[in-house]
Amino acid sequence: MNRGSWIVWRSWFAPVIALGLSVGCGGGSMKFQPPQQQQADAQVQILKTIAGPLNLAMSTSFQPAEWDYQFFSNNPAATTTLANLLPQHVRLQGVSQGVPQSGATTWDFSILDAIAQPVLGVGDHSPEFQIAVAPAFMYDANHNFLDPTYRQFAGYAQNLVRYYDAGGFTAPDGYHVSPSPSHVTWWGIYNEPNFNNLDSTQYTQLYNSVVPAMQAVDPSLKFAAVELGDYSGLAQTYLPAFVNGVTAHVDVLATHFYSTCNQSDPDEKIFSTVPGFASEVQNIQAQLQTNPSLASVPVWVTENNVNADYADSNGDSTCNPGQKFVTDQRGSSAFFAAWRPYVFSQFGKVGVQALYHWDFDADAQYGEVDYSSDSFQLSYWVDYWLARMFPASSGANILQSSNSDETEIELLAVEHPDGSVVIMLSNHALNAPSDNNGPGAPRTIAIDTSAFGTFQSGTLLTIDANTSVTSGPSGTPVTPGSQMTVTLDGYGVAFLTLK
Repeated sequence: MNRGSWIVWRSWFAPVIALGLSVGCGGGSMKFQPPQQQQADAQVQILKTIAGPLNLAMSTSFQPAEWDYQFFSNNPAATTTLANLLPQHVRLQGVSQGVPQSGATTWDFSILDAIAQPVLGVGDHSPEFQIAVAPAFMYDANHNFLDPTYRQFAGYAQNLVRYYDAGGFTAPDGYHVSPSPSHVTWWGIYNEPNFNNLDSTQYTQLYNSVVPAMQAVDPSLKFAAVELGDYSGLAQTYLPAFVNGVTAHVDVLATHFYSTCNQSDPDEKIFSTVPGFASEVQNIQAQLQTNPSLASVPVWVTENNVNADYADSNGDSTCNPGQKFVTDQRGSSAFFAAWRPYVFSQFGKVGVQALYHWDFDADAQYGEVDYSSDSFQLSYWVDYWLARMFPASSGANILQSSNSDETEIELLAVEHPDGSVVIMLSNHALNAPSDNNGPGAPRTIAIDTSAFGTFQSGTLLTIDANTSVTSGPSGTPVTPGSQMTVTLDGYGVAFLTLK
């Protein structure tokens, strides 16, 4: 099955929401110059005052199924490519034949484990296994659960825990156990229930049934709840029944954001959705605060990308009936280099603790690497450097700052425990209002760091349209000063590190 049809099995329709972030690329397109040489389009000032902590981890995702399960066997070096992203709790979402139970007495983990076992051997060895769907025989023809108590689904989930964490299980067709010594500690309970025939009350009943059953097998497990297909205002309509009715343990409230479901939407519309992502997270946090037992539960964004559309079996757009599906190149172009950092910054400022790319091995719309060859896409380098510039749980703090052009430039300034400061500037200024995957417009930003006194060294790294996709960007030494100027020649991101 071709890569376009793979995503049909996700069974969701993501409404249009946008987060925008821009990254500038290497190759000299981002310039560092003394301030007197250029008139600045934006003035930013970095203060020594702390605005709050930054604890946002980067991660990525896989969707094991019959159309992509051979990725690691065909690309053995891909485990290194994956590990170099420094992902935390890589997400596994088995669907179709990646669901290991095909009948009441029949189990086959081969397709799921072709992806899961390599992931278990990478990085923190602690993926998040999202139990996205039940085995097909548990549904009626309209994809409603045949068992409204969800006990049958809970039994299936228990066997997944036994397989990966508790020494295996015996079924009528034999004994099944994971060959990996690493366990699956994190579990996501169902995928986008709001798009998959579960209202909030039904989902709460499912969650309250499944989680205690899994804990009975392994009480050390951690759980990501809900995994919404999110859009503006949904938290206030979908979450109250869950927040008020959940009795099972919740470690994380997970949600998903995409900027659009229509490739013809212009860049301007997509960038405009990003602040809405952060506002929706704040709505989720407000809902959690209404239940004291959930008040300290963090928010993870376990799916995120530019465009949620995908092709149906006829090659037509799922989101836009009657139109042919068109791959949205903005998922891996310089547009992404502006959009994802913008998203990262907005999420970091409202306290999101994990941001997942959907997904690792795919096409130009979705992938960090190409499915067929494991070759890099520009999106890979954006995520690679976000993870390195802002490592999660490092004790970094967001610095208060001012920005004279918040409509076109996203600013994130962070101080690390060693006293170094990283200033990220994302340029999402438009070349023209009608642009769709346009080049962006040049912007020069003047930076005032006088509040910090004297820095000893500096490095500038950019990602944009001129960045080598093969080798990625490289940093350039700069002489720090209290007044500095950086120019981005179009969509992109710049990271200025001062020590």
